This record gives sequence, structure tokens and C-alpha cells, in this order.
Amino acid sequence: MERKRILVVDDEENFTRMVKRTLERTGFYEVFTENRGTQAVAAARFCQPHLILLDVIMPDMDGGDVVMALQKDMKLRKIPVVFLTAAVSRRETNEGGVVSGGFQFLAKPIALADLVESIEAKLGHPNWGKRSAAKDATATPNKPQR
Repeated sequence: MERKRILVVDDEENFTRMVKRTLERTGFYEVFTENRGTQAVAAARFCQPHLILLDVIMPDMDGGDVVMALQKDMKLRKIPVVFLTAAVSRRETNEGGVVSGGFQFLAKPIALADLVESIEAKLGHPNWGKRSAAKDATATPNKPQR
């Protein structure tokens, strides 16, 4: 089975490293990371992801500007993007995220089970057998948090 490629763009290296390690541990995802918003489009061109997890607030280029640049590229414009942000609380997003402007926003810190659920909603459910990725992710001792 082909692993789904996910690009995680966040200025916090610890966060991207933990998300990568956790998602790849499921065996269903190949995760690429980028810690500079200005390099996000180049990273997307390189890895051709099925999904982009994108921080909203980054020092060099915010997530909104990254999405605008992605939209200008014919090969990248249809890649689904899920925003990750500490600018809203989990309570404000009802813990499952909020959709604004056609994009889903998830509040940080995010529970890994919620992150996996969001990924599955966008990409479909891989053939998990008797286990789910959400259960695998919550069993991981290191939960990415911001």
C-alpha cells in the first residue's frame, strides 16, 4: 500500500519532529517537514504531498501567505491544507477544529488522536485492520504540543 505523503510546515522544530515520528510510526504516512514558511512552497514541490499541515503564525511568512503562494501553482493548488494554530483555543474550535474560508483550523496543542482523525477525514481511512491510527497515536508517549 502506498503511504500518504504529508508536509508539516511549522517554525517549531520540536513540533515537526514529533509529528513526523508519530505519524510515520503508524506505517501509513511518509512525513516531510519544513520549519521556514518561505520554503514551504519549494518543499511542497519537492515532496508532492497529499496533505499539508500548516502553522498559521510563523516569523518569516505566515500560513495565509503560504496558502496564497500554493494557490498560484497549478500543481499544488488542489492539495488540502489543514491549519494548526495556537491563536485559537481547543474550546473555541470545539476540539474538532473549525472551518474558515474553506480551510480547517485545529488548535494547538493538539491531541494526536484529533490530528490523525483530521488527516483521515481529508485523505480517507487507510486499511487499519483491528487497530486505528488514532489509537496508535494516542499510545505514543510523546504528544506534540506547542
